[in-house]
Amino acid sequence: MHTVAILAYDGMSGFESGMAAEIFGMAELPGMFSAGIAQPWYSMKVCSELPEIRMLGGATVRTSYGLEDLAAADTVVIPSVRDVTTSPSPELVDALRAADDRGARLVSICSGAFALAAAGVLDGRSATTHWIYADLLQERYPDIDVDPAPLYVDAGRVLTSAGCAAGLDLCLHIVRSDHGMRVANDVARRLVISPHRAGGQAQYIDTPVPEPTADGRIAAGMAWALEHLDAPITLDELAAKSTMSRRSYLRQFAKATGTTPIKWLIEQRIQASLALLESSSLSIEQIATRVGFESPVTYRHHFVRQMRTTPSDYRSCFTARAG
Repeated sequence: MHTVAILAYDGMSGFESGMAAEIFGMAELPGMFSAGIAQPWYSMKVCSELPEIRMLGGATVRTSYGLEDLAAADTVVIPSVRDVTTSPSPELVDALRAADDRGARLVSICSGAFALAAAGVLDGRSATTHWIYADLLQERYPDIDVDPAPLYVDAGRVLTSAGCAAGLDLCLHIVRSDHGMRVANDVARRLVISPHRAGGQAQYIDTPVPEPTADGRIAAGMAWALEHLDAPITLDELAAKSTMSRRSYLRQFAKATGTTPIKWLIEQRIQASLALLESSSLSIEQIATRVGFESPVTYRHHFVRQMRTTPSDYRSCFTARAG
């Protein structure tokens, strides 16, 4: 069974680590909530440098798993760090390097990127962190390509998320990569969250709150688009379905989502194609048409940009599992 180790540390809030524990430890939750979850699921361990730590608010957490268990895990999650202005302990750095040497998957949420950076595993890679800390991370670790825009960055074995709740997006992405879109959507439904958020954390950086009426109209247009992904959809049609002028629609859509209508639409078409690749016998050409791309070439181009693999290679992962 795939082991996921989540770091706990003295003074943590419990929010980011709790998100990861909820998802990767879902099979251990009460029966009604976890019933029907895909098996085998993950084996989750909360690991700490100390046998007992204090959380914000005075609660204490005891764990029998230490840094040696973290170093031996298949996936290591660093949910955050206590203070981005100080370096993590040499013991934690050694554990992260040992996990990296073993080929483990390394994951950071929010400021957890600073721990991965201190261990050197982000050097030469793209990474993200909370937008508040992005400049500091780049300044302290110039060998990292820090991108403050996305909700998460998948750089192969090393994955980093933006601030706080973006950890949910990254954890769902990991589930989607390991188990497929249907399972990830099932987890998202249990958590009552969207299985995929469009846009990046740029939408949360000191921007005005969209007018409620405009936001509602945009949501209506988006819902209409999701029901018609198999057909050509123009920007003018989206604006009309949202009862706005083209110019006003573009401005309000960017405020509400942090991206453009066309980029959002492409993301939704790619997401819709995943289930077809996983479970249908349709050809790549037929899937491209089914989700509204003009040609298989266009579909493959956008698929590779978004998923960092080809449709055929993505499908082969699930074909191999079924076999």
